[in-house]
Amino acid sequence: MRKTFLTKRSSYWYELPQELIAQYPKGKRSESRLLFLNKGNGDISHHKFTDIIDFLKPSDVLVLNRTKVIPARLFGRKNTGAKVEVFLLNQKTDETWECLVRPGKRLKAGSEIIFSENLYGKIVEQLENGTRIVEFSWQGDFWEILEKTGKTPLPPYIKRESIEKDKQTYQTVYASERGSVAAPTAGLHFTKELLEKIKQKGIEILEVLLHVGLGTFQIVKTGDIQNHKMHSEFCRITKETAKKINKAKSQGRRIIAVGTTTTRTLESFAKDGKLNSGAHWTDIFICPGKQFQIINGLITNFHLPYSTLLMLVSAFAGYENIMKAYKIAVEEKYRFYSYGDAMLIL
Repeated sequence: MRKTFLTKRSSYWYELPQELIAQYPKGKRSESRLLFLNKGNGDISHHKFTDIIDFLKPSDVLVLNRTKVIPARLFGRKNTGAKVEVFLLNQKTDETWECLVRPGKRLKAGSEIIFSENLYGKIVEQLENGTRIVEFSWQGDFWEILEKTGKTPLPPYIKRESIEKDKQTYQTVYASERGSVAAPTAGLHFTKELLEKIKQKGIEILEVLLHVGLGTFQIVKTGDIQNHKMHSEFCRITKETAKKINKAKSQGRRIIAVGTTTTRTLESFAKDGKLNSGAHWTDIFICPGKQFQIINGLITNFHLPYSTLLMLVSAFAGYENIMKAYKIAVEEKYRFYSYGDAMLIL
């Protein structure tokens, strides 16, 4: 296939009926469907997510992203009574966050906001990209107050307001480190019971960290995808995890990433086929033509047309394989996106 075709934005479009975009999660996480794609020969088969254990070997390493979604949407009012919304993006200090604000015209430097009887904010700086630095003040424990006051930041294609239950369902069962404004959705299908069964089979489960930002929903707008400017996200891999993954690779064991965020983290720390440890902000853009150094398998959800995530899975599984799989998923009425069904690529 010509490389010029693979670098065209228009190549990453597919038709998706709106009714296939999942608006709510399944009753039980592991009840989701699972499309299996053999990237070697393009074969496709259909399963339940719990069947994933049958595809995993005792020698495999399963890598998860342990990030935790914060209730990043805050609704408040100015002293004048005007209603405003503040969306937490990145924590800068203990008291300050970079935030999106609405309506922007009403929230200039010096504006004060009341969110609740024990949470307040003040705009201290307006950044060039239109975001604001907000300094918060509170009484009590900040994170406990945020849990009570904030709302879950659901993706833009979920056309409803978040409900209290989303604080549990839009969160992996192994989430442990706060910092994401979007869930690493491939992990939403795992229950604690399923993870325990996977461990009992002898599969090693390791964790990395990438805090998912709003940029994960940003679609490519440039005609040539090589001109796309990727968003940056904070990620970290411990020395112990890097050592274990490098040992597994030297033994010929498969490294299977749960999600594109885990994949981006692993590949961003790779050099000459080895995994390094550390912490950094990554803007790695994985698209067809890029060689994978760490992962051998990928568990992922279905991604938006024109998205960098669709390009990532096309790079891993092969463009033709992915487009065929998505066409079949639509025909078979799989549920798409964050609260949708899953795909296993091996």
